[in-house]
Amino acid sequence: MSKTHRIPERSGAAFRLDKGETLTVIDPKGKQVADLLAFNAKDIDEVISSGRTLDYAETIALTTGHKLYSNRSNVLLEIVGDTVGRHDFLLTPCSVDTFRHFYPDQPEHRGCFGNLAEALAPYGVTPDRIPVAFNCFMNVPIDGETGKLRVLPPISKANDRIVFRAAMDLVIGLTACSALDSNGGSFKPIDYRID
Repeated sequence: MSKTHRIPERSGAAFRLDKGETLTVIDPKGKQVADLLAFNAKDIDEVISSGRTLDYAETIALTTGHKLYSNRSNVLLEIVGDTVGRHDFLLTPCSVDTFRHFYPDQPEHRGCFGNLAEALAPYGVTPDRIPVAFNCFMNVPIDGETGKLRVLPPISKANDRIVFRAAMDLVIGLTACSALDSNGGSFKPIDYRID
């Protein structure tokens, strides 16, 4: 049986995910976002692409059956299970600059961007290579009239999950998000399992 790994609140991890393996991202306590990045393990210049994915899916409501594409239009991951059905692929990982912009009265934090940069550095990923992440469980409704984005607390409940199958050998970056609005003002861990 595979082991469940825990990412502590406001931190991140990076690991290999081989072709055909599944990655289950679990929200163990509910209402917590996890930023996910994927890189071709053999060539980190090939990376997950929000633009390619949304273009080919023809929707921003990505869930079971959708594929996440690379900047080279290759499938990196397929969503094969999803108990939440609401995620975000528009917003970039939160950072020190995010905190300065949105939370000027709060202590600064390096955010998911800083956590991903540290976790992915051993794989050769530099900060400038970090793109828009697939934000598991993030709730970003869009006003149909104005196009305005809002960041609301996730609708995920304790032990909700999303499951991805790797279409090639990958390096994955994954966080327990650090931004207050993304998580309803609280911070909790994220669990993951590889099968």
